[in-house]
Amino acid sequence: MHITDHLRPCCVALRQQADSLPAAIHQLVELVQKSGCLTDAAQFEQDALEREKMGGICMGRGLAIPHAKSAGVAHAELAALTLDPPLSCDTPDGEPVSLLFLIAAPSDANDLHVQMLAGLATLLLDEEFCQQMLATPTPEAFCKMIARHEQPDQPAEAPPAETPTAPAQYRLLAVTACPMGVAHTYLAAEALRKAAQERGLTIKVETNGAVGVNDELESDEIAAADCIIIAADKGVPMARFVGKRLLSVSAGDAVRGADAVLDRALNSKVPVYRGGNGFRTSDWRELGREIYRHLMNGISHMIPFVVVGGVMIALSLLFAQMNVPQRYCDLLNNAGKEAFVLIYPVLAAFIAVSIGDSPAFMPGLMGGYMAQLGTTAGNKLSWVSSGFWGALIAGFAAGLLVRFLNWLGNKMSENLQQVRSSFLTPLCSFLGIAALMALAVNPPLGRFNQRLYHMLDTMRGGSRLLVGVVLGALMATDYGGPINKAAYLTGTLALVSDQMDIMAAVMIGGMVPPIGVALACLLFPHRFTKAERRTAPQNLLMGASFVTEGALPFALRDPLRVVPACMAGSGLAGFLAVLFDCRCPAPHGGLFLIAVIENPLGFLVALLAGSLLAALIMGVLKKPVK
Repeated sequence: MHITDHLRPCCVALRQQADSLPAAIHQLVELVQKSGCLTDAAQFEQDALEREKMGGICMGRGLAIPHAKSAGVAHAELAALTLDPPLSCDTPDGEPVSLLFLIAAPSDANDLHVQMLAGLATLLLDEEFCQQMLATPTPEAFCKMIARHEQPDQPAEAPPAETPTAPAQYRLLAVTACPMGVAHTYLAAEALRKAAQERGLTIKVETNGAVGVNDELESDEIAAADCIIIAADKGVPMARFVGKRLLSVSAGDAVRGADAVLDRALNSKVPVYRGGNGFRTSDWRELGREIYRHLMNGISHMIPFVVVGGVMIALSLLFAQMNVPQRYCDLLNNAGKEAFVLIYPVLAAFIAVSIGDSPAFMPGLMGGYMAQLGTTAGNKLSWVSSGFWGALIAGFAAGLLVRFLNWLGNKMSENLQQVRSSFLTPLCSFLGIAALMALAVNPPLGRFNQRLYHMLDTMRGGSRLLVGVVLGALMATDYGGPINKAAYLTGTLALVSDQMDIMAAVMIGGMVPPIGVALACLLFPHRFTKAERRTAPQNLLMGASFVTEGALPFALRDPLRVVPACMAGSGLAGFLAVLFDCRCPAPHGGLFLIAVIENPLGFLVALLAGSLLAALIMGVLKKPVK
């Protein structure tokens, strides 16, 4: 596929101006509409802006590739835009954006947009060529330059079927992946291929993209390779690389500095991978990031159980108010409570898997289950659940124990390896976790949880109001980051122990930021750009749905004014939610749960008061835009 197959001179604009990335995308949408490929330009622009909010479209070196699959697109097309002056925005290397390509793909295009993205990645890795494109005088010259640069595909002749050939041997192998599985996945792959080609090195790159795995690494290739490069920002299958020298970097590192990554991969000091996905560093900061990644792997798998369980319980309460037969209400309520029973086993299991791979799943799951039950060596009537903290310890302990057992097992003879993997490792890991939980973890943490729940249950007056203020404000600090997740997790754990007013403070604290910025855009339009004001309706909807990330673009552009304003508004909303004794029975849903929230009028008053305070503070702090 060639870029010029989908790029026409009428869809190219040179040396334009834009005051924000959404404004540049708006210009690109107007350009691509000239090709006749759009059936609904407004729908496509909305989809492109939604994709832009997820991040990852700015590639560095002044390049950006906004893209979207949309029902408003009839057939795939491209548009290009150069900016003079360049647009200052949040880019990986801090360099302002001067060249943008927009990919418009129909919603049923399968992997066509990914092929277009891969073609652009190959084209844009040539920095000198990018500078030449910026200097072209006309759109026609722009397209002709790309056409001259592109080389026709030259498929290699297939060898005769009767002449089998030996598999190719590669000195280096790589795996690339990013959370969205689109832009950085393929840019990193192309950067590594190009850097290796310039050095005369042989490399094969497996891409774990949105359309699946391409160029999957074969076992004989892995066995023959000198080093494996993992350029990924999400988990990839790792067990196949045990015993090989392995270098782990982010996909962004490979895009921005492929030569430096290859230098590190060719260094003989690259450690041999022994299994597991973490704790391969002596750097304390990197160690902290790895611990956080393992924790979030468990929490990300646990949260769906909490959300679904809470919604089921909320539905049972709603149906009871609607006089639905009691047996159906009881069914929903019981199913929701059973989902809550699984949250700690799931948390521990996936923390353990993140550290010790699949062999750690069973001991992690059982450790979390023992934390849920509060299993000790004493009488069952004396058991008290060690809850979240017990499951946390069980998950990390199970992962580390399995890695230790695998290290010991590698010293055993080959005749015993099958027995080790199928019997000895599961048995020893479970015995170790069972002893740890029953003797050292559950007794003290069970008593601690008992006292903590009693303290929360008896907390009244100023202390409980202070909890509402703090949790509400924390929900508005980093918009989906570690602090926001910690506050949300506190609310969900409080919900499990029937502290539903704490959950109400957490939820309302996360709803205020997007509603606050939307109200600020409406009340103080001269403080915001036209592109920012256009986002007000969608931010109102996102706030009502408890999607805090709607305020993130505003916070990134002006953190010193937007973040304190949102924290103040969320803190006030959390304070009022607790003061009015609002009780939320589910951890997600926002205003869609208003029918089952206790004291719904108080909840709405608290939400409005917090959002207005955030908007007023932004209106005072922000300066009028020119």
